[in-house]
This record gives sequence, C-alpha cells and structure tokens, in this order.
Amino acid sequence: MKYTIEICANGLTSAINAEQGGANRIELCDNLWEGGTTPSMATIEMAVQLLSIPVFVLIRPRGGDFTYTDLEFQLMKREIEYCTEIGVAGIVSGVLLSDGSIDQNRTRELIERSCGLPFTFHRAFDHVAEPLSALDDLIELGVDRVLTSGQKTSAAKGKALISKLVKHAQNHIIVLPGGGINTENIEGLIEAGCTEFHLSAKEYEQRTSNHPMKVPMNGSKDISEEQIAVSNIEKIKQLRKMLDERG
Repeated sequence: MKYTIEICANGLTSAINAEQGGANRIELCDNLWEGGTTPSMATIEMAVQLLSIPVFVLIRPRGGDFTYTDLEFQLMKREIEYCTEIGVAGIVSGVLLSDGSIDQNRTRELIERSCGLPFTFHRAFDHVAEPLSALDDLIELGVDRVLTSGQKTSAAKGKALISKLVKHAQNHIIVLPGGGINTENIEGLIEAGCTEFHLSAKEYEQRTSNHPMKVPMNGSKDISEEQIAVSNIEKIKQLRKMLDERG
C-alpha cells in the first residue's frame, strides 16, 4: 500500500520544507489561523517554479463561512483561472448553501473553471448538515477528493465519521482526512481505510528582533507576534518513514 502525504503549506518556506521532508504534494494557502485563505499570486507562481511535487492551491477569499457574495464568487473564479494559466496541479475549494448543503451550481462552476485539474472539496464539508448526502453530491459533481476532519476538532476525533465516509464513497471519491494528524494518531485513520493524509506538520519558530512588536497585529490568541508557523521538515520525514515502513 502506498500512502500519500499532503502538506498544508502556509507559504514558500513551508512548501519547500514539505518537499524536502518527503511529502507527495502540497496544498498552498495563507492565514492558517483563519482556517486558510488563498495565497498571493506571487506565492503561487514561485511555488510552482520552485517545487517538483504537485502544488494544489486553496481558493478561499476570506475566513468565516462558506457562502459567498456574487463579488466574492467572481474573485474565486478569476483566481482559479489564474492558477490554470501558470501551471498549478490542482484546486482546493467549494461552496455551501445557507442551509448547510453543497452549493452544487457554484461548485460545478468552480470545477469547470479548473479545466480538468484535480478538484478537492475543502473543509467546508465539516459544516454540512448531512455528510453522507453531501458526499453523494460531490461524487455526482465529479469531485476528486473531500478534505474532512470528520466534523470534529481533529481527524482522530472524527475517525468514526471518516470511516463511514470511506465505506460510503466506494472508491468514487478519495476521503482525505485532515486536522491534527501526526505519527501518534495516523494509525487509526489507516484503520478507517484512508490512504491519503493532509497535515501542516507545523511548529512555531521564534523570531527575535531588537525592535519588538508594540501593537498586536494578528487575530490569533494562540501565538505571539514573534512566533511564525512553519511546516517542520523533521516531522514530515518521521511520518514519511513510518508510512513507508508500514506500506
């Protein structure tokens, strides 16, 4: 069995670390503390140029919910067009309706704009009202993967639903678990039938400065201004080694 590691890379340093650590691909994003948003055009372009592994790009114009205004949706479509123009390997996106169901019309438009690139429906799935019905909708739309923590705060805690989704999918769509995955809990997700895994493998690097920040600039209460979240090469290598030995 071959297992795939997808690193949620919140910038170029994390993207490069992902490749050096042995990841199979990345999902490039920004603003992890908001659950991820679309990275800048320059970041996307440089990642495609610098990496030899596939670069999937998150298309999410803001944090918060997954229902969008017409203007936000137009932006999402244009960002996907840009990604197809510069050679990204896949798109990660999706839209919900206000009742907690998949917005099939808008999601279909995003898939069509992706011009045949692999399409992952992101963790908006963790907010759907009826997950098995929503999975059927994604299969009908031709979505390649669905990223989910099993509607819990971590994939390990959501293992029961993830297992149900894998069985329900019947190989028509890849169930990609994500959320707090590490060497200590990945075995349970393998037992649930998963073969691909999404994680950031992040550590907070302490940045020092002779002129410290005087006014808070981030919205996260969990980290200081001097701490930078970066995907850690050694964590990725450890997981790669574990999966290779198991396979």
